Amino acid sequence: MPRPIAEKNTRTCYGISILTSQHKDIRRIKREQNSPSIHGNKFWGSSYLIMDYLEENSLKAGCNVLELGCGWGLAGIHCAKKFDAKVTGVDADDAVFPYLQLHAEHNGVDVSTWQRNFEKITTRQLSEYDVIIAADICFWDELADTVYNLINRACKAGVGKIIIADPERPPFFDMAQRCVDKHYGELFHWSVEEPRHASGCLLVIENE
Repeated sequence: MPRPIAEKNTRTCYGISILTSQHKDIRRIKREQNSPSIHGNKFWGSSYLIMDYLEENSLKAGCNVLELGCGWGLAGIHCAKKFDAKVTGVDADDAVFPYLQLHAEHNGVDVSTWQRNFEKITTRQLSEYDVIIAADICFWDELADTVYNLINRACKAGVGKIIIADPERPPFFDMAQRCVDKHYGELFHWSVEEPRHASGCLLVIENE
């Protein structure tokens, strides 16, 4: 039986399709939409670390997942496709959502979007989710406190699992060490070679 021809300017990893910057639909959105700010202009490699981790540490089917600072939303889309998760992507910049929805469409899943700054997400709102994932969200020094306080609210809300990936920036380790001390989180150095090299650290907090 002949193998299907891969769509031009796409790559496949962990069961999902990722469109490259040269894909016609990505180029169309760039022409038609405002450019994302706050570093939301591309797919960040730490999402590969989350997807690889979840290949070995499955989520419960149908769980509610919140992807913080979702950007293009690939880690959340992976959860929706592999675990039939109900996924919401939250980002301060709503200009990233057309890229997220485009990838969700190409992968045959539905992902909700929510424009919100981290500090405005309440404990009550966090209580609606079973799992929180995030990649590359501690890129400024001031974000260490913002993310730490959000994780405190999430733990208080009873979120069962929190996974934060980062390429080992100092603000991430500032935040993560406090979470290890307060919430018994664990830090894992993680790396992948395919579809491209990415390495960093995962903060995992289990409250189940």
